[in-house]
Amino acid sequence: MIDDENGTDRRAMLKAVALAGAAAGGSALLPTSLFAAPARRIAGRSGTLANDVSVMQGALALEHEGIAAYKIAAGSGLLSPGTIAVASVFLGHHEGHRDELAKLIAQVGGKPVEAKSNADYIRDLNIASLKSEADVVKFAAGLEQGATNAYVGQIAALRDPKIAHLFAQ
Repeated sequence: MIDDENGTDRRAMLKAVALAGAAAGGSALLPTSLFAAPARRIAGRSGTLANDVSVMQGALALEHEGIAAYKIAAGSGLLSPGTIAVASVFLGHHEGHRDELAKLIAQVGGKPVEAKSNADYIRDLNIASLKSEADVVKFAAGLEQGATNAYVGQIAALRDPKIAHLFAQ
């Protein structure tokens, strides 16, 4: 745990995480109602569709990763109640993004990628190396920044402009 002496640093890190999460959450939340008509319009274009489904699968995998990381961190015993409250907001955003992406992938005929096991995420993300609340907050900020950067690259990789537009909203 971080003591009161370092409370200001913790608050600054939490603000940074909040900003990163808001940026990722605001840019990636995809309302399902916007997908139905464009998804039907692109269904006949197999090369474009296959590419775009693959890109969306990558985004879905990142959402699964974020969900697992927040759940594992919340259960680690390293976080204060205030940090858990902030993490829960981000977790909710990731769960919403996951659900919307899975719906879109299914609407265009794809099979949404499944989440890995918690053990896989702990190993792949080296979560076991986190020893303090500060470690977890720094890790979460990096994960959010990485997801934001990935979303920008994924938007550019989408071939169908309608899907790219929806993905970016």
